[in-house]
This record gives sequence, structure tokens and C-alpha cells, in this order.
Amino acid sequence: MNAESANRLKVHSLEVGTLLGTVLAVQANYYWVKLDTGIPLSVEKTTLLCTRRARLKKIGQQVIVGDRVRVEEPDWTDGRGAIAQVFPRRSQLDRPPIANVDQILLIFSLAEPSLDPFQLSRFLVKAESTGLEICLCFNKSDLVSLNEQQYWCDRISKWGYSPLVVSVQTRSGLMSLQDQLDQKITVVSGPSGVGKSSLINNLIPTIDLRIGAVSGKLGRGRHTTRHVELFELPTGGLLADTPGFNQPDLNYAPHELAGYFPEIRQQLAEAACQFSDCLHQDEPNCAVSAEWERYEHYSSFLADVVARQESIDQSTDAESATKAKTGDEGQIQYEPKLAPKKYRRPSRRAQRQALQDLRYDVDTLTQDND
Repeated sequence: MNAESANRLKVHSLEVGTLLGTVLAVQANYYWVKLDTGIPLSVEKTTLLCTRRARLKKIGQQVIVGDRVRVEEPDWTDGRGAIAQVFPRRSQLDRPPIANVDQILLIFSLAEPSLDPFQLSRFLVKAESTGLEICLCFNKSDLVSLNEQQYWCDRISKWGYSPLVVSVQTRSGLMSLQDQLDQKITVVSGPSGVGKSSLINNLIPTIDLRIGAVSGKLGRGRHTTRHVELFELPTGGLLADTPGFNQPDLNYAPHELAGYFPEIRQQLAEAACQFSDCLHQDEPNCAVSAEWERYEHYSSFLADVVARQESIDQSTDAESATKAKTGDEGQIQYEPKLAPKKYRRPSRRAQRQALQDLRYDVDTLTQDND
């Protein structure tokens, strides 16, 4: 028995009548929980449909896919239980909402659709922003020559990545990919039509995800995955398929973007820029050169995030100078705020005090004249 199983048994012995598990899926207010292996059970059920204890709802404890939880009072007849505790998360993604992820499996195809370096770079930046390990996989290797496969591997290695080359049709490279996924929680991402669902179906034969045909008109795939769910790998580990999207958002501050490029990180490790807020765009004594392939990608992404930041700043300034007001028909209207206090009507107390002061001044003046 390994150390992890021993720890699980120890925790289990402290909580009589409770079980530990991982949330595989969330449906409305119900949660599918995969029970840990190694805990002795008198039944064969390994997955429970659970609710959340009212106490967790009161304290605002959200339960998401990937959460490690403690389940109480399982009803083995109905196969149901109640989540009583959510353990601290070692990592968390917001889009999609999933906890305790170990790595991102980023899948692109070498053909049908063809590999777009700019799009790949955008996905890599998004994956880098999670802070998780990145496993880059090139699918559909059976559609291109060995020379072309090697060309892409050599080119991407200069970006700082070592891609796995696989083929669902010939099953080439799948064993290496399985080793990379073993005993880890992995989130699958990538553009539509690159074969994510087909690849998952090969890795996990017991499931049958809907496979979308590639749009012949656009050369892109149709979205086939609608929600987030963890699937068990036969060799161990969990895999989460996520909805396909073609252009992930780059919602970062301008100074954060450089940290998501391995090429820039390597150059900054060797020398530092003169200015701490350097954006590496021809600033004086900048340590980052322009002599690398993805410099144009970085410049384009930087322009996007700078424009986004300026839009946010302008929106904030506009909101601070206006106030929302509901019209007669329920529509929201904005009107300028009355900033200077001198235009505000004085309070009745202030008016009475001013009148008393005026009377005092008049009485004093009258006495002086007498």
C-alpha cells in the first residue's frame, strides 16, 4: 500500500460512517462523487450521487468538479450521500471551474485543420497563465509526412516546448501520452475540430463522447462538448474535457504578459531590464531582444491587452463621473453627478443657523449705532 492510500485510510478511520472522494461532475444541486480506492467497502458501488450539506451552503462553500470531499451517511440502496466537507484546493481554474488540476493537455492537429502558429501561441499563453504544467500534443500525425512532423517539433522546441506527436487512427504515440496522464488530473483544451473527443474516446474506451465533424466551409470544427466532467483513465488519473473555443481571451494586465512566454523568461534570467515596468517594446536598455520567432506574437498580444486595459480605465473614469438612474419605462440612464458641494441645497439646520447668525449681526449693529 502506498503512502497516499495509507493516509486516506487513516483519515477514514477518524471519521466513522464517512468516505472520501473526488467530485467528477456537477448537475444542478447534485454532485457525482468518485470514492477513493483502498477504503474497505462492503458494497461494490464506487460512485455516489450526493447533495451538499446545508451548513456548507450557509458558509458559502462552493463545490466544483475536482474537489476532494468528505461524504457522510451514504445510502447504498439508492447510491446517494451528502457532502459534509470540502478539503483545501491545491489549484483552481475559473474557466472552466475545476479544482486540483495538475496539468493542461493542449491538443492541436497537424492537418484538417492545419496548424496555425498564431492561434497555437495564443492558447499557450492562456495555458501558461494558469501556472500549471503544460503537455502539448500534436494530433493527426498520420495526415502529414515524417519530415513535416519533425519540422514542427523542431520549430516548437525553440518556443520552449516539447510536443508529443500522436495519431488516433494509427494509435501512434498514445502510449507516451498515457504515461504523461498517469495519476494526474488533466484538463484537455484546444481549438474545435482537432480531435479532442476522438482522442479521449481512445484513451478511455468505456466512454463515447459525441464527435463533431469538421466544418468544410470554415476549416474549423463544430463545438461538441457542453459541460465539464472528469473521466477516469484505465491506467489511473482523471481527464476533464472542456468546451472547444477558437480564440481564448487574453484578460491580463500588460506587465503580466511577458511572464507567459518562455523565451522572454529565459532572456530575463540572463539579464535584467533597466526599468521594472518595461514592456519589452524598444524601451531603453531592455534585456529582451526582438530576434525570436514569437516576438511578433508577443507584440500583437501586448497591443490587445493594452487596449483592453485602456478601455477598462476609461470605463472606470466614466462610471465615477456619472450615476445610474432608472427611467419611467425601466431603462437604465446615466447622468452627471453633482460633484461640487456649492451647488447642493443647504440643509434646514444650516439655514436656521445662518438665520440666527444674521439676527445676531443685526442686533449687534443696532446696539453699536445706539
